[in-house]
Amino acid sequence: MSCTKPVLTNTSAELSFSQRQVFFDTVFTTEGSTFQYFTIHNTHNQPIEISSVKLVGSYTSPFRVNLDGTPGTSFSNIRIPANDSLFCFVTVTINPTAANLPFVIEDSLQFVTNGNTQYVDLIAYGQNAYFYKPNVFPTTGPAYSVVKCGDVWDSSKPHVVFGYLVVDSGCTLTMKPGTKVYMHNNAVLLINKGGTLKIQGGPLPLGLPVVTIQGDRLESAYSTIPGQWGEIWLSPGSLNNQISWAVIKNGTVGVEADTVASWTNPTLEIDHTIIKSMSEFGLLGQGSYIVGNDDVFADCQYYCMNLSLGGQYAFEQCTIANYWSYGQRQTTALNLNNWYQDVSGNIQHRDMTRAYFGNCIIYGGGFGSPNEEEFNIDSTNPGKMNYYFMNCDIATMHSTSNPYHFTIDSTLNANPQFVNSAVDNYNIPLSSPVVGYGFDTISNASHNSFPYDVAGNLRHSSPYDLGAYAAQ
Repeated sequence: MSCTKPVLTNTSAELSFSQRQVFFDTVFTTEGSTFQYFTIHNTHNQPIEISSVKLVGSYTSPFRVNLDGTPGTSFSNIRIPANDSLFCFVTVTINPTAANLPFVIEDSLQFVTNGNTQYVDLIAYGQNAYFYKPNVFPTTGPAYSVVKCGDVWDSSKPHVVFGYLVVDSGCTLTMKPGTKVYMHNNAVLLINKGGTLKIQGGPLPLGLPVVTIQGDRLESAYSTIPGQWGEIWLSPGSLNNQISWAVIKNGTVGVEADTVASWTNPTLEIDHTIIKSMSEFGLLGQGSYIVGNDDVFADCQYYCMNLSLGGQYAFEQCTIANYWSYGQRQTTALNLNNWYQDVSGNIQHRDMTRAYFGNCIIYGGGFGSPNEEEFNIDSTNPGKMNYYFMNCDIATMHSTSNPYHFTIDSTLNANPQFVNSAVDNYNIPLSSPVVGYGFDTISNASHNSFPYDVAGNLRHSSPYDLGAYAAQ
């Protein structure tokens, strides 16, 4: 009679792994390879059979596997004796000039055993970039690293951020024209109290490229996918932040500017910048002071611009356009708010001392309303709500009869005829009703400081066209 134990078929039985993530931290200078390994354990008192093992990446994977002495990318019917294990060696080969691969290469090994599916993640850091990885691991709160004080990033190599990257008090991080920043999953660029961020892309008319900040998945399928990273967070007390000539896309919140204590200087000045494809908000102001010119805030699941908890804001020649395409949208393109509910359930008022928009477009595809409302007022008395819209194009049903300090002067409610909102093209044709509709005073003043639109085109003579783009 045989003493061989039967193979374990219990559907609750799983494998055990020496590690669930395999990291390749080698810096490659040419096309090269390295290897790591992990072990797969059968902790049960009967043999177990793995019905399949395979790489599941959607592209041709640079990873190669050797499972218990057999090389390949997929395997089947692998038996592990009772209380035994086997080795799995993984090799990666990365071509540093392969533009279609992300700088962070990821794949997974899928193990299917008795109907159970388990994964071991494979992550390789490409060589042709600067990497910022957490080196501080507090007992509470996220892991983080700190930017060298006075650091200047340029276009010599891309910059890849993991975890929280902090600009500390008294320090400035500067990004020069052409800088490319790739944010890993959930990565956050945090500007601490007393810290400063200077993003200095372009200007395009001088032939200088913009600064780009996006997720680190560079496959074409990810080019417009939102929610790939966290946010740029200008924390309370950060100073003199500036963003010029930049494209910020595919995160959760593009820029969050938090509460300030005074209105002496703006927390953020932002011009000639596109923020788009965010899974929450494009621009989130929380009791902040922000000034913007020639900007585009587009395609966010909630608000493209959420100015909350009061504050002070001024925007000219901006396009706020929400044509969110990843499911049903239930919010407008623009939201203004002057209150919050504290932990005790009490309503606390935060004055909106000024929310000014001049020569702007605020439009979208609607969120289910037949009127396609794209402007929301979220206000309570007695908190202040001071709004002023001068020569704007707004998809709205609000009027000057609003009970708050809300003024609309010479404002359209007409389709701006964007060239192709389906592919984020918010240029306007010469036939658009917003052409030449700008207010002269705004146009003349803007021409002195901001003569070019967000695409680098010289604006027409006064009055300007509305929005961030001059009609072509």
